[in-house]
Amino acid sequence: MKATAPIVIDPNLLEAANAVVEPVVPGAKIFRRGKVRTVFEAGRDHFVIVASDRLSAYDSVLPTPIPGKGAILSCLSAFWMTSRREAVPHHLVSDDPTSFPSPFREQAPRLAGRAQLVRRAERIDIECVVRGYLTGSGWKEYQTSGGVCGIALPPGLADGSRLEPAIFTPATKNDHGHDENISYHRLEHLLGWDLAQELRQRSLAIYEAARVHAWSRGLVLADTKFEFGIVDERPILIDEALTPDSSRYWDRAEYEAGRLVSFDKQFVRDWLDASGWDHEPPAPALPADVVSRTQERYLEAIHRLSAGEPQ
Repeated sequence: MKATAPIVIDPNLLEAANAVVEPVVPGAKIFRRGKVRTVFEAGRDHFVIVASDRLSAYDSVLPTPIPGKGAILSCLSAFWMTSRREAVPHHLVSDDPTSFPSPFREQAPRLAGRAQLVRRAERIDIECVVRGYLTGSGWKEYQTSGGVCGIALPPGLADGSRLEPAIFTPATKNDHGHDENISYHRLEHLLGWDLAQELRQRSLAIYEAARVHAWSRGLVLADTKFEFGIVDERPILIDEALTPDSSRYWDRAEYEAGRLVSFDKQFVRDWLDASGWDHEPPAPALPADVVSRTQERYLEAIHRLSAGEPQ
């Protein structure tokens, strides 16, 4: 892909005083409020999704926002959807609030950078997880079973080992609790052979294209998760795509030196683990330095991914 100017996040959105914890659009009806995003109805065929600056970890929403995070996620997701042919078809219609219908258009200055007008889809309640490197919960499972989610892996792998080819490990989606890993056979039972096969093939294709691009921009895309929905009887990519919230990114130079340095919310997870929190609500507040360093990592990730000559 040709090098372009990097995505620049409005500095005002990065100020703590401007952090958005709960998006509000006067006159708009909320369809669903997720851990990070609020989905508003926008007519019969569309939604407007507004990303807050909330951060979730271990299925809990933290009380401390990361200023500007919502804009970073929205802009990076739009970048991937509009720049990778593998992501088509997707739900994104526009990320310019001045083109949205009322009452969103009238709130364009407040929504700029963090809102998307999307096609209204019937969500498939499956997390389409793709793992291209062994780490996290997959690494823990491998140490005890020699595989991940029922997929046998070669012996002798280490934390951070590249998986070739990448593996597809679906999970049932739960908005109010822990997602549950399921086998591909179970996925076929839930969705049918044709749809399960299409979700697996599309997820792997999008991931592989993004893995190559990220590597050329000095990042390792270790794993990610996608969501799909049905529009006109066919699955389309919905929600967010390949963001630091839905993916695990490492610094490539550090990886090649044998170290795993994250450019995603793993930094927050590591702090939470060290804090002694038991991963049950309520989650603890984040100190200012963790907020600042998390914001820096998200900004660096979007800068690298959206521009620059290949490294």
